[in-house]
Amino acid sequence: QVELVESGGGLAQPGGSLRLSCAVSERTFRNYYVGWFRQAPGKEREFVAEISYPGMSRRYADSVRGRLAISRDNVKNTVYLQMNSLKPEDTAVYYCGFRYPGINNYAYWGQGTQVTVSS
Repeated sequence: QVELVESGGGLAQPGGSLRLSCAVSERTFRNYYVGWFRQAPGKEREFVAEISYPGMSRRYADSVRGRLAISRDNVKNTVYLQMNSLKPEDTAVYYCGFRYPGINNYAYWGQGTQVTVSS
């Protein structure tokens, strides 16, 4: 069982920044991926960004490339999502998820953290 705990959400103004954190309990697997997804009211959950472990392979949704950046701290076993130049359309509940290599479906999810971008 892998546990993920998100934090760092809140209210930001358009053009502002937030940093989300995802603490990952997994320390036994040698390879895995952690991704960020978001779900706005009335919409389906959508992919935002993903990073591999132990490498630093990253991929992003086109809608966030250049504004959001995913990173990880292997000592703290935490994945971050730095969100810059925020837009009202970034408002959503943000979830981090865990998947195994070679399997596209995410097996574990955190509880989510709310991000609201509004003036």
